[in-house]
Amino acid sequence: MAQSKRGAVLTTVAVLFGLLALSNLLKPFQLAGDQTGFVLLGHRLRGITNAVVGPLFGIYLAVYAVGIWRMKRYALPMAYAYAAYVILNLVLFTLLGPKPAGAGPGYALFGLVYAVVAIGVSLGTALVLRQRQAELD
Repeated sequence: MAQSKRGAVLTTVAVLFGLLALSNLLKPFQLAGDQTGFVLLGHRLRGITNAVVGPLFGIYLAVYAVGIWRMKRYALPMAYAYAAYVILNLVLFTLLGPKPAGAGPGYALFGLVYAVVAIGVSLGTALVLRQRQAELD
C-alpha cells in the first residue's frame, strides 16, 4: 500500500539514493587514488577530510532516501538542497577539477552524460516531490 502511494518513480529514486548513501558511507574504505574520494564544492577530498565528509553526506542521503520512501514532508527541502548542491558541485568540478592528461572527446562525452543524469535525477526528484507535496506526511 505504501508503494502505491509513493509510486514507481519515487520508489526507484529512494532506492537509488539509498545506494548512493551506502557508497558515501563507505568512502573511507576505498583505496586512495586520483579518481576516488568525495567531491565537495568541486574539490576531490582525501585523507581524514574524505573519511569524515563522505560518511556525513552518506547520512544525509540515507535520511533523504528514507524521507522519500516514507513520503515525509522533510524530504522536499532536502530535495531542493541536494539538487542545488549537485548543480553547484558539477559546475565547480568542471571549472576547478583536474583534467586527465590526453583526455579526448570520450572524457567530455562521459562528463556530459554524467551531468545530465545527475541533474536530471536530483532536480527531477525535487519536482516530483513538489508536485506530490499534498501527499507528503
